[in-house]
Amino acid sequence: MLTALAFNALFTQLAGVWAYPPLSEIGLLERTALTTHMIEAAPPELRAHLAATASNAKSTVSWHATHQEMNLPAVHDDLRRTVTPEGRQLLDKPEQQLEVYHPDDWPQGHGYYALVVQLSDGSWLMFSAAARSWGLGEWQRNLILIVLVLISTVLVALIATRHLAKPLRHFAEGARRFGADFGAPPIEPVGPIEIRQVIVAFNAMQGQLQHFINDRTQMLAAISHDLRTPLTRMRLRGEFIEDPEQQQRLFRDVDEMQAMINASLEFFRDDARLEQATSFDLAELLRTLTDDYRDQSIDIAISSPQHLVFFGRPMGIKRVVGNLLDNTVKYAQEPTIELSADDQQVTLLVLDRGPGIAPESQEQVFAPFFRLEGSRNKNTGGVGLGLSAARAIVLGQGGTLTLCNRPDGGLEVKVLLPVLHGK
Repeated sequence: MLTALAFNALFTQLAGVWAYPPLSEIGLLERTALTTHMIEAAPPELRAHLAATASNAKSTVSWHATHQEMNLPAVHDDLRRTVTPEGRQLLDKPEQQLEVYHPDDWPQGHGYYALVVQLSDGSWLMFSAAARSWGLGEWQRNLILIVLVLISTVLVALIATRHLAKPLRHFAEGARRFGADFGAPPIEPVGPIEIRQVIVAFNAMQGQLQHFINDRTQMLAAISHDLRTPLTRMRLRGEFIEDPEQQQRLFRDVDEMQAMINASLEFFRDDARLEQATSFDLAELLRTLTDDYRDQSIDIAISSPQHLVFFGRPMGIKRVVGNLLDNTVKYAQEPTIELSADDQQVTLLVLDRGPGIAPESQEQVFAPFFRLEGSRNKNTGGVGLGLSAARAIVLGQGGTLTLCNRPDGGLEVKVLLPVLHGK
């Protein structure tokens, strides 16, 4: 604000100097000296005519027998201006015989420059010149001044807002980086004190979340060990069951419990969210994944650019696509992957030609342990955590995962991932 006010005062001052330059800069003194000497040498009866002859469009000269005839504005003696010593020397007149009036001395501010010179016989010559007006009217001059003031104010405001917005952009980038990488370092507190306090509070929250995640990971590792131990004992004791049918039933239950525990621990531990974000070729990763399925005699069509560099967690993305393809292979046909990108986001589509999912169940399938009736066959494997884990990983990278039925049959799974930068 102080800078903007300073610019406004500067423009006002410059405009005043431009409109009302000093008397020595308008060329009136030199012309006055020559004309004064010429008229003073002429007889008194010719002076009025000579003064009128010396007038032109830019300035006027008039001869007056007395001081009162000139109708000069009333000013205090201490405010009456005189010309500079150089000007008095040029006119060869003492200070008492010279008076100077500026445009702002006249009433209503519509004045002009006036230089009054007393001749040797007591008569007076008045030289007047119009105030410089840039060749424009008063409202036009005021409009130019207002435009200059507005331009200076806008420039100062832009510079100031960019200076203030830089810490906010720094904070936003740090927050996005933490959303994509839980191992990201704290944000450096910079900027005004209010923004620094927000950054400090965010860093404290970030530290608490990292501590909570580490504690949860250690706790789940302990639970995994404690649960596997009794299951191992159950399998060992099952070896002593003499009835083969009962023994196989027990083993199937133990295997199913083991699979559920492994899947649950993998879901809740969520190692993909702890993976460090890095730049990688997403198109190449998808082609590698489809090659793995091709080795199992499963053909998956893929449409993608030759290369697509993406900043994120490659193992997490691979797990997401793997879960989606597993569902497609188990419950549908003709799995297809389509990959595209623009400056804002990456679009990944997993398509199939299967029965699809009823609209009322397209959100329910993301709930942990939820399985559609058609997928409850134990021979298909899974415990209903694949889509839940996939959406959790995608959300962890700031993206979205949605389902919709294709118009000509089948299911479309759309994954949208924001384009981030590793800098």
